Amino acid sequence: MNRKMIVRVLTKKHEDFVASIKDEEVRKLVDKNSIISGGAIASMLLREKVNDYDYYFRDMETTIAVAKYYVKSFKSKHPGVNVMPELFIKDDRVKIMIKSVGVVSEEDPGNYKYFENFPEEQGERYVEEVTNSISATEAVSEADRIPAEELEKMEKEPYRPIFMSSNAITLSNKVQLIIRFYGQPDQIHKNYDFVHCTNYWTSWNNELVLRPAALESLMAKHLYYVGSLYPLCSVIRTRKFIKRGWHINAGQYLKMCFQISELDLTNLEVLEDQLTGVDNAYFLQLIEYFKTRKEKDPEFQITLPYVASIIDKIF
Repeated sequence: MNRKMIVRVLTKKHEDFVASIKDEEVRKLVDKNSIISGGAIASMLLREKVNDYDYYFRDMETTIAVAKYYVKSFKSKHPGVNVMPELFIKDDRVKIMIKSVGVVSEEDPGNYKYFENFPEEQGERYVEEVTNSISATEAVSEADRIPAEELEKMEKEPYRPIFMSSNAITLSNKVQLIIRFYGQPDQIHKNYDFVHCTNYWTSWNNELVLRPAALESLMAKHLYYVGSLYPLCSVIRTRKFIKRGWHINAGQYLKMCFQISELDLTNLEVLEDQLTGVDNAYFLQLIEYFKTRKEKDPEFQITLPYVASIIDKIF
């Protein structure tokens, strides 16, 4: 897909998303301060299916407004969910807190099944099915091959919150709102790991920026590590790229390992911070298990043998 077409797709997606926001002030902030970056642009350049559109915001005001809006929306529409999300703002960090489980879903509000309890493949499939739900308008052309019960599901409000974690809000219709980071594109990309994800589009000037290094990486399908605040997450993320036919040399792993060596993963806060961005619900279980042990025994220490034994049980 060429530059002009990508701009058209992103502009239309942004317009649709912004139009779904009922609060006028939040709608204006999102319209003026949004950045789409990450895998969506890479997928379009490679003519692959877009899994989701990752939204970032260029200031804290917009990030807080968006988080408040969708937390409030989720609460009002799902009063039967056992565990409700709460917004937490401290210093420069915007965070959604969900007691104990770390994530919350719109599904099964009366008899809530925690996402972590799904086997990994089933959980990933469930997220994809819900996130990829399309609007009723889009469904009309496919009505002849979509069961009635599925069409009924598609009548649900578009861009509704379906999952929340401490770092992000996942909406239906393939939109994910990142609240963990905010700022100008260069600031946001300091938290990125692989260069091919650093192309971006900005809502305030409708501009698509394609970085030469990112394009070279995409053409070769070569993972090039540029450094990240979350190298542990980066190592684990390589699995999904390799499944898609990407390549990575040993030197890139060595760079990640050097950064990991600077971390104290026996510190529960550090470990949680490093694993929260990993798309694997089982790690949430691991963190919650350690937290529970720490609450019962303040002297509890995370050690390699202990971590290995717990991981083997969870996985």
